[in-house]
Amino acid sequence: MLAGMAIAIMLSTANVQAFDGLDKNPIAEKDKTSMKTNRPKEADRLFTSDAIEKKIKEVKELLKDNAYLAWMFENCFPNTLDTTVHWDGKDDTFVYTGDIHAMWLRDSGAQVWPYVQFANSDPKLKAMLRGVILRQLKCINLDPYANAFNKEARPDGDWMKDMTDMNPFLHERKYEIDSLCYPLRLAYHYWQVTGDDSIFGEEWLKAIVNILRTFRDQQRKNGVGPYHFQRVTERQGDTVSNDGLGNPVKPCGLICSFFRPSDDATTFLYLIPSNFMAVSSLKKAAEILDKVNSNEPLAKECTDLANEVASALKQYAVVDHPYYGRIYAFEVDGFGNHMLMDDANVPSLLAMAYLGDVDINDPIYQNTRRFVWSDSNPYFFSGKAGEGIGGPHIGYDMVWPMSIMMKAFTSQNDQEIKWCIETLMRTDADTGFMHESFNKDNPKKFTRSWFAWQNTLFGELILKLIDDGKLQLLLDCKR
Repeated sequence: MLAGMAIAIMLSTANVQAFDGLDKNPIAEKDKTSMKTNRPKEADRLFTSDAIEKKIKEVKELLKDNAYLAWMFENCFPNTLDTTVHWDGKDDTFVYTGDIHAMWLRDSGAQVWPYVQFANSDPKLKAMLRGVILRQLKCINLDPYANAFNKEARPDGDWMKDMTDMNPFLHERKYEIDSLCYPLRLAYHYWQVTGDDSIFGEEWLKAIVNILRTFRDQQRKNGVGPYHFQRVTERQGDTVSNDGLGNPVKPCGLICSFFRPSDDATTFLYLIPSNFMAVSSLKKAAEILDKVNSNEPLAKECTDLANEVASALKQYAVVDHPYYGRIYAFEVDGFGNHMLMDDANVPSLLAMAYLGDVDINDPIYQNTRRFVWSDSNPYFFSGKAGEGIGGPHIGYDMVWPMSIMMKAFTSQNDQEIKWCIETLMRTDADTGFMHESFNKDNPKKFTRSWFAWQNTLFGELILKLIDDGKLQLLLDCKR
């Protein structure tokens, strides 16, 4: 485990290198002659779902005239189940992010998301997903300011020695709005699909109270709140300025997020994509509290906070760009300062329509979408291998496949979607898997060969396009 962490640290810094087999994980390199599956052997898979296996066979048959894409789908879609799911067979599921053996609330919620649609046809899968949600709620109640958790208490196994209120169950304590939103999104989706309301017990109600308290504290109407974070590091994005309190904000109804979904520190604490996600997530929670728990007071607290943040977003989130017109800023501080950029990690400005946080036809979103996919965005990179959005987490010239997937998810143009799929096929470095990032000029120079979120997200995209009637588009894609 510690060796895996060391490799992850190495690959998440500027010292990016071509994959050379250093990662000792269940993912094998591509058999270039036969394109045999790169999945672990059946006996080595952590979790197997009959419904998912049936779907994989069905999609492979549909894509048989595009063998490479079919092979990528087979490798990627079950990757979370194959290599990261640790289910106790009852009510608890711990999900690794991949090469880092810890559970991120964001990653785990996104990793299992596309499997929910199959839950009703596979009782074991349904039980495992239920366990993910229950574990997430326990994590929130353990510490709503933490973003990543250990499977068991590890008194001597901190990720880093940080100056914040750590405990042995915490892998990392970087406070991010989206870490509290993804569990709400997953729980709501699971409930909508399965009708199972057994997850909404005392642990759920306690988690809602903790989320509301955290969000209210981080509106900073009554001081800076209880959270602070500092790390001894050479990476600026891994620590927080002003003695761990961040840059000042003017209270305006928005919620502070000390870190972005990339786990990099924010510059201005009102992170706009995450505030949009908070609005939609709180509304989902309110619906559950009303219809399942019959807890009108708590439901009203969620709705009132969502409405307050939504009103503040209308006033503070939009800026006038000299070329693109009215667009959403990435970060603001309430004083009038703003950051114009986008980061590949979701929630992002590009991904807001994918998450359902804004209408895809919202003209401000469409202006923003054009802005982020241009050289006006400082973290948009274009080169010989492909183009897309990266971020400070990896740095210059490194494109995240996640951004290309988000472009496809939010596209209304078949040619644009086709370009996205073909770019993803060309930049897998012959591995049949997605990676955290790849160099814009050389896809064999990439980070993280085992990053389950990106793999499963690729499978989710392929399924969506098939469901949207775009099978022929996929068959026409060339590598």
